[in-house]
Amino acid sequence: MEQKTQEALDRVYKVREQCRTYVHAAGIIQFDKETVCPPAAMAEQGEVASLLDNKAYALTKEQSYIDDMNYLYEHREELDVWDQENVELFHRDFEKEKNITPEIQLQMSKVYNDGFVDWLNAKQQSDYRIFRPTLEKIRDVELQRYHLSEKKFDTCYDFLFDNYEAGVTTGDLDRAFGAFKDRCLPLLHRIQKSKKKIRTDFLSRPVPRYKQEMLSDRLMDVLGMDRQRSALTTSEHPFTDGYSYNDVRITTHYYENAFISSMYSVIHEGGHALFELNQPKEAWEHYLYNKTMGQHESVSRFYENRIGRSKGFVHLIYPILRDLFKDEMADVSEQELYEALNVVESSLVRTEADEFTYTFHIILRYEIEREIVNNHLDLDRLPGIWNAKYREYLGIEPANDREGVLQDMHWSGGFGYFPTYALGNMYNAMYYNRMAQDMDIENTVAAGGMDKVLDWMKTHVFAKADLLDPKPWIRDITGRDFTPDDFLDYLEKKYTELYEL
Repeated sequence: MEQKTQEALDRVYKVREQCRTYVHAAGIIQFDKETVCPPAAMAEQGEVASLLDNKAYALTKEQSYIDDMNYLYEHREELDVWDQENVELFHRDFEKEKNITPEIQLQMSKVYNDGFVDWLNAKQQSDYRIFRPTLEKIRDVELQRYHLSEKKFDTCYDFLFDNYEAGVTTGDLDRAFGAFKDRCLPLLHRIQKSKKKIRTDFLSRPVPRYKQEMLSDRLMDVLGMDRQRSALTTSEHPFTDGYSYNDVRITTHYYENAFISSMYSVIHEGGHALFELNQPKEAWEHYLYNKTMGQHESVSRFYENRIGRSKGFVHLIYPILRDLFKDEMADVSEQELYEALNVVESSLVRTEADEFTYTFHIILRYEIEREIVNNHLDLDRLPGIWNAKYREYLGIEPANDREGVLQDMHWSGGFGYFPTYALGNMYNAMYYNRMAQDMDIENTVAAGGMDKVLDWMKTHVFAKADLLDPKPWIRDITGRDFTPDDFLDYLEKKYTELYEL
């Protein structure tokens, strides 16, 4: 490497380390806001976090930093693969954000901060009218970001989604989701007409919180979580975030009459945490956080569903549940537990949805938010449109705003996240089939070999996630281009057998 290139890289690293410090502090404050902060202090906490984030953003807008990054991009052949990816990302994103000054960014951040506080207040009161004015401001900010971008996209939604899933377009989503609806809507109707009766009464038996907390603790160990670098607490909406290489935190929630809610929240969020904890250290050292949300959701939903609802995993945790929930599970067989954990029932709340119907929850949100930003959907009509979509896809309708249009916090932070959940299902179906070529997954999990599964994920799924965009990443893992067919084949086989169709 030439000396001038090394000097530019050293200066860039110095700035990036300063940015990381500000973002780390902002993240901890944000975590506090969403977990233990008193309600009256949430807005203030968010403002402090926004100011710290803005300090980091301003550092990347200094002309000396921009000049160094542009120089490094022009001389990227001198860099190692990690730094090449770093400067290529900067170059790609710079066109999107070059016209967003630190002052504009801080104003935008305040809108999103108010969005979370107003959403939480509206949800607690089950009154969409409280959130509606803020949601309009959020849409205005998203449109402002789109119009300020010098990198052009066909639609605002394509621009927004590219921030979550680079290189994936609404055309890709429409094809994948269209295939899902074509194959799974008829299958859902067949399932609903099935004479197979699955016992689920025990899933709503009261389980004291302290017992559920004990289960969460056991599950962290089953998943293979590094307990010295991870933590678990509670929040209104479960989430995972990484604040440093040695600090990854997940949250869950506990409902006395729905123990599997917290159980699968821990498994899902635990999947996110495993991804964070097991990324190559070179990624952290080179300031790379290129994992897209589709990649991330593929891992969380891999652990939640492909592993967590499999016969092998049920065999593994059945003795744990019988031990911790002696009274509640005394009359439940292993087969009954497996069937209950895979029952298909139309439900209103996305996070509590079964594996089969979950993607319908995502598709209807995608269709709505695309209309919000692309066609200026009348936000006064949003609850009614939401309810109509639920009738169309799942044959049910929310009774109130809390279980309807206000159930998710995502729109308080903007639009474009939701499709990544469904793409995650489709990605992990592809690499599950690739993993199955190397091991008997079902029997490995049943025998307690979760470490073997994690080792495979480290080598094949995690290793290049920071270096590759989604399409080349899934091709690198599987040797095939992205397709929804693996996921659809899996659903058809599993649920045809389960419901004896």
